[in-house]
Amino acid sequence: MAIKCSGAVGGGTGGRGADAATSGQAGASDPAPPARLVPLLALASGSSVATVYFAQPLLVTLGERFALGSGLLGAIVAVTQLGYAAGLLMLVPLGDLLDRRRLITGQLGLLALALLSAGLAPGAAALFGALAVAGLLAVVAQTMVAAAAALSPPARRGRAVGTVTGGIVTGILLARAAAGILADLAGWRAVYLAAAGVTAVLALLLRRVLPRGAPSAGIREASYGRLVASTVTLFVRHPLLRIRGALALLVFAAFSTLWSGLAQPLSGPPWSLSHTAIGAFGIAGAAGALAAGVAGRWNDRGLARRTTGVGLALLALSWLPIALTRQSLWALAIGAVLLDFAVQAVHVTNQTLVHAVRPDAGSRIIGGYMVFYSAGSGLGALGASLAYATAGWPAVTALGAAFSLAALLLWATTRRRSGGDALSRP
Repeated sequence: MAIKCSGAVGGGTGGRGADAATSGQAGASDPAPPARLVPLLALASGSSVATVYFAQPLLVTLGERFALGSGLLGAIVAVTQLGYAAGLLMLVPLGDLLDRRRLITGQLGLLALALLSAGLAPGAAALFGALAVAGLLAVVAQTMVAAAAALSPPARRGRAVGTVTGGIVTGILLARAAAGILADLAGWRAVYLAAAGVTAVLALLLRRVLPRGAPSAGIREASYGRLVASTVTLFVRHPLLRIRGALALLVFAAFSTLWSGLAQPLSGPPWSLSHTAIGAFGIAGAAGALAAGVAGRWNDRGLARRTTGVGLALLALSWLPIALTRQSLWALAIGAVLLDFAVQAVHVTNQTLVHAVRPDAGSRIIGGYMVFYSAGSGLGALGASLAYATAGWPAVTALGAAFSLAALLLWATTRRRSGGDALSRP
């Protein structure tokens, strides 16, 4: 079946000039988005992504409720993550095709229904199915990042992306703590039922604020399969997308190494902290989300290369205090803030630059970029568990530092070869 697609889905050789013209026209004629839109998108994005991480502190309870063996507990998280990865390739590209208001609010409405189904699940099969669908629909957060970039004039685009990205990061970091607290107060079902209500309200609010209209002009016919395949084509044709994607993979591998491996040393001697206390470090790390707004402003001033370099250097240095976790919780808190600050500075810079490569294909590009993010997150989580089982926290620290140094080396090498253009110029 043919559907309407904006622009050339694959991106021709003359695409850069056309895109620059389109971008310039948009910046000159399009009004700034309503003042409340970007903060609302940030709140909705963070709330949507948080649903992917709610199950992590609830695994034992869910295993007992649904009579799941210990070997199946990880599948609860896995089905949600698999759904999210599928959504990045299957749903996010639709942001380049369909009316933004209908797409975003429609996905939020369906996400609310999926969360309601999870909260009311009578058995394991129903729970797994609901969580897989919730993961699939949670990628609406990335559609909202692309929408914030597309609806903002070029001079404010970095700030808008930074604000929405900051909301996503805050949602990720606070999801575990919020789920644990709410489950203690009202049971695990309350976590998903409350999330369903919040998501439905946000869908209604965004329906009132989001402007109508597809993101691009120049509509022509193309198959949905070609639209999705064009995401791969875009990354093949544009070196900047591959470089920034590789940086995202390494940076989020380091990020996931810390946050996936942290519970084990904190729950054992010498600290033996409770789940609530462990979750509090996620709140401390959320302070790093402030970097999203700072990085956005730096990008608007043309300082993308400097932001990337400073961020990657801080990321590598953050592992020095993190390595002292068994000696000092203050050192861990300082390291976590530095790490999150660095990760978000690089992440916002990446998203701002990759969107500018092909503004008419912004949703496909953001979706493809986030596949690297998902791959890095999975790699870090798996690596952290294996490293801790092999040699304890020192091995986890070494792994995180290795990912961070590899990202810094990639940036330095590419910057030297191309004079920095490949990392800072669309």
